[in-house]
Amino acid sequence: MKLRKVTAVAATALVLSLAATACGSSDKDDSGSGSGGGGKIKVGIKFDQPGIGLKQPDGSFAGFDVDVATYVAGQLGYKPAQIEWVETKSADRENALARGDVKFIAASYSINDERKQKVDFAGPYLLAHQDLLVKKDSTIAKGTDLNGKKLCSVTGSTSAQNIHDTIAPKANLREYSGYSECIAGLQSGAVDAVTTDDSILAGFASQDKYKGQFKLAGLKLSNENYGIGVKKGDSATVTKINTALEKMVSSGAWQTAVTKNFGPAGYKNEPAPKIGNIVK
Repeated sequence: MKLRKVTAVAATALVLSLAATACGSSDKDDSGSGSGGGGKIKVGIKFDQPGIGLKQPDGSFAGFDVDVATYVAGQLGYKPAQIEWVETKSADRENALARGDVKFIAASYSINDERKQKVDFAGPYLLAHQDLLVKKDSTIAKGTDLNGKKLCSVTGSTSAQNIHDTIAPKANLREYSGYSECIAGLQSGAVDAVTTDDSILAGFASQDKYKGQFKLAGLKLSNENYGIGVKKGDSATVTKINTALEKMVSSGAWQTAVTKNFGPAGYKNEPAPKIGNIVK
């Protein structure tokens, strides 16, 4: 009789232990596959693009993609404190999604046919264009004005080469290791113009140390539809993110984020793109 009582007590303890373990396991959600609660969601962004995705000295994050991703995560059930930001550099975005390192990526991620073979995209949530950033008093107003001028972009980028090949064959190309070096060169006069997506240029020019010094030329040399990358085949998450993006646009939060992050450079954004519609 006493033995049966001890066994019953042990069994009860075991049940309580298992229940506690089960409860504890719901507090961890590294991939963001859950719907909030006590879990975490990992989101890929850029850490080095002002106005887009930037890790600040205090360890916080700021930028348009950060605002978009925070809004989307909120609609998926995650509070800002539940978001774990993961740096996803351009060359590793597809791999990060395939490995399951992140649930989704918002990192100036242009949608194109080649990338769609490897990942699925929600959005687009911004239509950007290749443009030029010049000094405020510059007379450069069109692509042909770059003939004989020093044009900067980053090593490996096709932006400057596109202009050289199709618009200004006499432009003097300068390749630096990063856009921050190009912007510093523009400030010092070492280069006459910098080229890449207008959103990226506007983000750099909106930094406090550069405010009022530069302007966008307003050229539309390409269409760059920024999408949110999701692991290939995860159509359920794509649908949820598209719904969140539609709500962000309709609520006015999208335009607020655009103005806050890009406005100081005189960025004239396109209207919010129709979610699910790609402009070629």
